[in-house]
Amino acid sequence: MRYEAECEVWLWTAETAAWHFVTLPKDVADGIRALTAGPRRGWGSVRITATIGGTSWKTSVFPEKRSGSFLLPIKAEVRTREKNLCRRHRHRGR
Repeated sequence: MRYEAECEVWLWTAETAAWHFVTLPKDVADGIRALTAGPRRGWGSVRITATIGGTSWKTSVFPEKRSGSFLLPIKAEVRTREKNLCRRHRHRGR
């Protein structure tokens, strides 16, 4: 299955680290849930291949209770290659 969406990159910070994420739209999350019913990997993760711009990579999305969706972590290499598409817009921290 293939999904396309425009999403906002946001930063989550802790005392010693920071991570960049995209929260997937609800319809995409619902589709992933429908395709992956039953037991999942650690933390409820689902393996995917993600693409931003011209960069694709294998990763996992993780369920998030707050939004009822899935979070897609955006690694530094992707943010560097796709800097025009991966600007930080929001901040979330502990």
